Parts: sequence; C-alpha cells; structure tokens
Amino acid sequence: MSSGLAKDPAKVKTSSERLKQLLDMTGAFDALSEISVQQAVPLPVRQQAIIQLKNNLTNHWRSRKILPDQRERIKSRCLSLVNEQDDLICECNEIITAKIARYEYPQQWPNVLPDLVNVVNSNISARYSGTPSNFLQLRRALELLNAILKEGSAQRMLTGVRTMSKIVEQLHPILHSHYSTVAASLSSLSPTSVSSLNTAEDLLLAHLVYKCLAKGAVWMWQKMKTPDERLKVDPWLNDLVQSSVLQLRTLSELRINIVIALLPNDRLIEPNPRQCVTTLYRHVYLIGKFFRRLQQLDAARFVTMPLCSDLVHYYWSKVVQATDSPADFIGDSPLSVFPVRFLVQGMVIFKESIAQWAPVRKDGSYKEQVLPRAFVEEAVKLLVTRFIPLNPADLEGWMADPEEWVNVEESENDHWEYELRPCGERVLMTLASQCGVYVQPLLETTWKEIRGLPASDLTTILQKEALYCAIGRCAIRMKDSIPFEEWLQTNLAPEARDTNPSYPIIKRRIAWLIGKWISSECSSPNNPMVWEVLVHLLRDRGPGTDAVVRLTAAVAIRECIDTLQFDLNVFLPYLQPVVTELLRIMAEADTLESKRRIANCLGLVIERAELHIVPLMSAIATSLPQLWVAAEEDWLLKASLLETLSKLCDSTKEHSAPLCALVVPMVRDSFTPSAKAQLDEDALNLWQTALRQTNTIDAVSGQPGLIELLPLAIDLLSNNLDLLGKIVAILESYFLLDATRILQLGALDVFKGFVHGLKHALSFNQKHMMQALDLLVQFTPPTLYADAIHQSGLLRYIVQAFIDDQAPAVVLTEFVYFLARLAIADKQIFLQLVSATAAAMNLMETQVWEPILNQWWTRFDNMSEPRSRKLVAMGIANLVSTGRPEVLDRLATEICNLWLDVFGEIKEAREKADEDPSSLTLYWDKPAEQLFVDFEGSLEFDRRKAAYENDPVRTTQLVTYVAARLHEAEMACGGPTALQSQWLAKADPTVLKQIQDALAGR
Repeated sequence: MSSGLAKDPAKVKTSSERLKQLLDMTGAFDALSEISVQQAVPLPVRQQAIIQLKNNLTNHWRSRKILPDQRERIKSRCLSLVNEQDDLICECNEIITAKIARYEYPQQWPNVLPDLVNVVNSNISARYSGTPSNFLQLRRALELLNAILKEGSAQRMLTGVRTMSKIVEQLHPILHSHYSTVAASLSSLSPTSVSSLNTAEDLLLAHLVYKCLAKGAVWMWQKMKTPDERLKVDPWLNDLVQSSVLQLRTLSELRINIVIALLPNDRLIEPNPRQCVTTLYRHVYLIGKFFRRLQQLDAARFVTMPLCSDLVHYYWSKVVQATDSPADFIGDSPLSVFPVRFLVQGMVIFKESIAQWAPVRKDGSYKEQVLPRAFVEEAVKLLVTRFIPLNPADLEGWMADPEEWVNVEESENDHWEYELRPCGERVLMTLASQCGVYVQPLLETTWKEIRGLPASDLTTILQKEALYCAIGRCAIRMKDSIPFEEWLQTNLAPEARDTNPSYPIIKRRIAWLIGKWISSECSSPNNPMVWEVLVHLLRDRGPGTDAVVRLTAAVAIRECIDTLQFDLNVFLPYLQPVVTELLRIMAEADTLESKRRIANCLGLVIERAELHIVPLMSAIATSLPQLWVAAEEDWLLKASLLETLSKLCDSTKEHSAPLCALVVPMVRDSFTPSAKAQLDEDALNLWQTALRQTNTIDAVSGQPGLIELLPLAIDLLSNNLDLLGKIVAILESYFLLDATRILQLGALDVFKGFVHGLKHALSFNQKHMMQALDLLVQFTPPTLYADAIHQSGLLRYIVQAFIDDQAPAVVLTEFVYFLARLAIADKQIFLQLVSATAAAMNLMETQVWEPILNQWWTRFDNMSEPRSRKLVAMGIANLVSTGRPEVLDRLATEICNLWLDVFGEIKEAREKADEDPSSLTLYWDKPAEQLFVDFEGSLEFDRRKAAYENDPVRTTQLVTYVAARLHEAEMACGGPTALQSQWLAKADPTVLKQIQDALAGR
C-alpha cells in the first residue's frame, strides 16, 4: 500500500486529506492517546498513534470542539508512560507532555511537576539506600522533567517567565541534592566497574539529573540580572559552578585513565564498557556545554565564578597533554582518549576567556591579572607546530577529492567550533588580538628564521605552510612587522614557481595568504606582483601544482578584487588570462559547489572590469549554456549563473544586445514549474538588468529578443504577487524602450494584466502599477490604448473604487493622477471612455462623473508634490474645455480654488528664482539625477531622464495652458458671456479676480 501511494501523488493527497479530516473529528486525539498506552496493541501501531498525536495535538489543544472534555485523560496517560519500554514512544511523549505543561502548568495541570518529582525522589532514595527501585521509571521521569524545563526555557511572555522562575527555585535544591547523591557513586569508576550494568545506569542517571540542573541554572544566569535577583541566586549558582568544575576534572581524568587502560585489550568493543565510556564522555561534554553557555551569555562574569580560572587552565592542560600523546589518542569518537569535540570545547572556552586576561585594556592601561608571557608564547608555539599544520588525514582528503577538500576549507567559518585545526587558528587569532605584545614579536622572529630556508622535505613544507597560515590569520597584527611586498617579491613569488612535487601545499597557502593579506587591507592590491603570482597559480598546469592550488587562487583573486583600493588599470593586463582560466576551471570542475564558487568569482571580475569585459563577452557567453544544462536541479549554481549573466549585461551596457540570446531562454527556463520557486527572483534581476542595459527589445542577428518575454511578464503580473514590484519595474523598462510597439502587439493583454494585478495587490504595489500605466499613457498615442482601457475594465475598476471610497488614500490619489494624464492626452477619448464605462456599469453618465470629480477635489489635499498638483490642474483644465456641464458645475468653486492653489505655488517658485539669479529651474523641479539614483550608470537612466524632461507637465506653462482651455470652454458654451452667466456667476469675486489676474500675467 505504501509503495502504491508513493507512486500516485493523487492517492497521497487523498490519504493526507482523509487523515486531516479524521484528526478534526471530536475524540480523535483521545483515541490516539489511548492507543499509544495500550501494551496489547502492536508496537508499530502504538508508535504511529503517538507520532500523529505529537504532530497535531498541540495545535488543537485549546479546541473545545475536538477536545471537549478529554484533556484530563490525555494528561493522565502522558504521566503513565513513565513505565514505557519503547524509546520512540517516550521521545514523542516528552514533546507532548512538555507542550501541554507549557500551556497548563500550574493552573490547569498543577500535579505534573509534583508527580514527576515524587517519582524521582522515591526512586533515587530507594536506589542509593540499598532498597529496590525502578530504574526505568526513574529514567523516564527525569527525561520528562528535562523536556518540561527545556520547553519552559523558551518562555518569553512575562507570565511564562515568572512560572519558569518558580519552577527553577523549587527544583534546583532537589536536583542538586540528587546529583550529589548520584555523582558520589561515580567516584569509584575504574576499568573493572565499567563492565557493570549498575555503573551504566548510574552514569545515565547522573547525566539526566545534570541536564535538568544545568537548564535551570542557565535560565537563572540569563534572567536574574538585577542586584537583588543576583543576591538571591548567586550563592547556589556559585556552589553549582564550583562543584561542576571539580566534577568535570574528576570525571575527565577517570575517563582518560579508563580508556587508556581498556585500549590494549580491545575491551571497548564489549557492549557494557563501550556504553559506560560513551555515557561518561557525554556527561563530561555536557558539563562543558554548561560552562560554554554561561560564557556565551556573559564572559566577563563567567571568569569571576569560583574555580573558572582553574577550569580554563585545566582545559588547556588537556590540549597540551593531547599533543604530547600518541597521535591515535586523538580521534573523532567518544571512545578516543582525547575526543576531538572535547578538545575543541576546551579550546573554545579558553579562546573566549583570553580577553579577560589580556595584558592591556582597551583604554591602554595594564591589568594586574594577565596571562604570563611564557604561557602565551608556549601556547602560540603549540598551535603553530601541532594544531595548525595539515595532518595526514587532511593530506589524504586533499589527494582523494581535491575539490571537496577546498569546499570544506572555504566553509571553515561554519565549523571552526567542531574541528581542531580551524579552532586552533581562531585561538591563535584571539591570542594575537588580545596579547599582541607577546604574539607579534614571536611570529616575527619565527618568520625571519624560516622565510629563507629551503623547504624540500614534507615536514619542513608543512611547518612553513602552518607559519604562513598563522601570519595570514594575524595579518592585521603583523602588517607593521612584515614587509609584505618585499617578501612577496623575494620569497613567495619564487616559491609559487617551484616545481617540487610537494609544493602544492605551499602554493595553495601562498594564494590563500595573498587573498587574506589584501582583503584585510594590510597591503595594496595594486601591486603587479600580486597579480603575477595569482595568475601564475591560476593557470599553471605543470609539475608542482594541482586543482586545489588553482581553486584557491581563484578565491584569492576574488578577495583581492573585492577591495576598496582595487585599481582596474593595474589589473587590466591580467583580465584576459584570469577570465579564460576561470572559464576553463569552471568547465573542468566536477562538483557543482566548485562551479558555483568559480561563477561567483567570475561575476565579480566582470562587475569590476565594466566595459573592458566587452572583448571577452562572447567567450563568457559561449560557456554559460553548457554549464546551465549540466546544473540540472542545482538551483544555487543556476542562481549563480543567472547572476553572472546579469553582471555581464550590466558591464557591457549598450554592447549587451547579443546576450539576449542567452537571457531569453534562461529566464524562460527559470519560470518552469520545477524551477520558479527557486530561481524566480534571480531570473527577474537578470531580466531587469538586460532591459535597462539595452537599446532594443527586438531580435538581433536572428537570435531571440527580449520582446519574446513580454507574454511571460504579463502572465506574472497577474499571477505572482510575491514579486509584483520587480515585475512592474520590468514592464516599465519595456514601456521606456518601446511603448508603442508593446501596445501594438497586445494592448488588451497588457491592461488586463494590470487590472488583475490591481485587484489583488497591496497598496504600495498598486501605486507602482499606476505609475507604470501613467508612463505608458505619456509615451503612446491614445488610439493605441483607449479601447484596451475600456475592454479590460480598468476605468470601471477605478470608478468603482471612487464610489466605494474604501481604498487607501495613496491608491485613490494615483488613480486621479492617471485620469489627469488621460485627460491631458486626449479629452475627447476621455469623454468616450466615461460614456462607455457608464453604459458598462448600468449607470447614468452623471453618476460616473460625480465620483470622478469628487475624488479629483478630495485627493488634491493628499498631493504633496507640486509637479503632481500641476498635472491634476492641467487635467481638469482640459476637461473644463469640453464644456461638460458636470465639470463646469464645479468650475466656480472647486476647480478655481484648485487652480489658485497651484498658481500660488508657481508664483512662489518664480519669486524664489528671481531672488537667486543662478537658479534656472523652479524650486520643486528636481534634477533627474536625484529622482533616478537607482538607475545611474544604466542606459535606462537616459530614457527616464528624457521622459521626465519632456513631460508636458514640466514643459507646459500652466497659466497659458489654463487660459487656452478656458477660451475653448467659452467657445463650447457659446461665448464668454454664456460661460460667465451660466457657470461663473456664483464664484467668489475675490477668487475670480485672482484667477483673472493670474491669467493676465498680473
């Protein structure tokens, strides 16, 4: 049955829908809960029941319909599972119980904690007094208690915080006492006792009790910060920290000795010793996690806690001891003498404590308690000689899979808290930062000693590589001590050309070192020797190099280019070989992650090269289709390729037209059903860039043109609300390039798409859409769009919005702007559209004119830009000239007042201009460079600037325009006398005189 469902998505959907219906039925969760606790039911059925209960119960817990009177039974069954044998059932029950307790404790479920604590108390008391106890019940109760404390620790609301505080206050003395009792039994651990089942149980109990204890302590540590609160909790926190330090040291030493004793006889392969040693390691690591968490929350306070200094020194002593032990003592296993995670944990705690013992404060004063100079120097030597050098496992991984090895190295920032070598590098960086007065002279001296020494054997090569790594990590501290450019010329460049078979180790580190030194701004990228060395490492295919070197050189080139000091003129001689080799390496790479990394590097080179990349445009474009096809469903690589092509279009500007042959199919492919969720935004960015940096949407040399993507843009306008802003911007770019052609190809589709989008868009997107239509109307003759506006229902939608008056003011204002633009373009077509709209809405024309004119006047107060107010003034003037009685009826009042307001702004602007003879523009007439900042550097900027500067609203004299329109109105009404007597007689004489004076130029 399961395989059938997997093959048939329809059946899977039907089954999931049926399951949802069942879970929504009253009593469903009660039945699942009952099934999960019945021992007679087959175990798989019980497991499935509690899994469904875990996944769905908490979302419906407060539902009176689904759980009318069954909550108490479910809660009772949760507690009854303390005797359950199956771990899966218990793990699910822990989650369920913790979630319910978060909702209901203490009001509706006051007994949950007392009942669990009673189970713990009675069983621990019995176990450690020699009387029979129930280990399973005790374990399950502690696991439930831990889950409840974990859930409570996530409380953020004040009520939950108070409840959690009370829980911790009640439980911490009990738990601390129990831990002391259980831990006492661990002091006799030995290689012999770890074979005992009783010892394994004691270790697990100690671990579970401490998990609960640590969660409560961490909660108090981060929540109790006022002096009064600290006074209350510090005594028991100090006691816990102190006892935990002693316990960690004791158990850690016992574990090390036990493992060393068991190793020779392979005793660790036996189940009981293996389980005991593993649990003991987990417990030691848990105590360390507790300390690490306290340190993360407050490092300065942490080092003042009792014995914390001893703890840090103990951890470091284990690091030193591990390096002095046989190599196989260190391993990534809990059964190793020195597990990697334990050593890394200790190094991290040591690293984060260094700042508290730095010799010099931030203000330059010296501290009293500091790390001794000898200790720091020994630590640095240990790190550079034992932890930072590549080990045999690193070299084996390098040889086995070079690309994967580089990928792991480049992602080192993600895993330095889990691996020894990256962690050692971070410890060194912190020592150099906090104790630079000790570290810098030591590294400088070591560098002087080793820089000129020949490195022919592997051991010397590895030590030199480690020193180069240390210098690169501490570049900022070492920049004044090491003459990098001289070192590069004298030593690094010759080493980069050495053909020693072991020199890829050095060469890879040289490339890395240059990248780190330059990106840290410790040296200039404008040194030709930098590019000589990196380009050589990038393209060298002879002996003494490999793919790791080339991939690292590519990353280093990216880091050097991505700096503020980068000078393109210095880099230009190396542009062609860099691009050629990057394309070659990307084609040769086996892993998609390597291809993605090289693609990102190539994209940055293209971006910084600007128009100088044009001669290489064809070579780059030719390589992209094969990479795109090979990427299949690696969406990250495809996104990188889209970004690379976008940057190529951006850099080549007016030369980018041939790239449309790639843009069109790649954008189309990005919107297939399987790809669009992953690539739609990157594809839109490419599409937008291609439009902004071209002068034509037509095909070039028979290749696909951007015009072919127009139907996709219209479809997205209707169906992709998430990225509507980008889609509208793309259509604006189309309008700016060739609005007439766009409407000739499908005016109705365009307007239908906008209407559909307007009906579902948010207000800021609606505003953007209307601005795009405003642009379209400005650029095209009315005959191309008039019928489409009517057939699409756009004007009906606007009129209905005016009638309802429920849309945001900003949207209604944009509608008025659009109608004003229509009126200016062709007043007769405007009248025809109003008439057709009235018929389509089964209204009289007067009923359509009324909301239009009401909003025209009402929204005038929402218009802050003088240019927009002038647009509206011109639009209404053109409607006045038609002689429509609905318009003229408002001439003497609203319209004259509107004109007067705009005349006042124009007059004020002229007065300011007269006072400042150097000013040639009106005060509100902003330059295009301020309005279109986001488009600077693109060809579209010039198009937008031209559209702005040639807009009739800017170029037309408003007073002259209004005077001409009033004259046309007089003719439409039968002469000046008719207009005056019929429509202007009721005007305020003062307002009318001001209008006449303005029109007469007085």
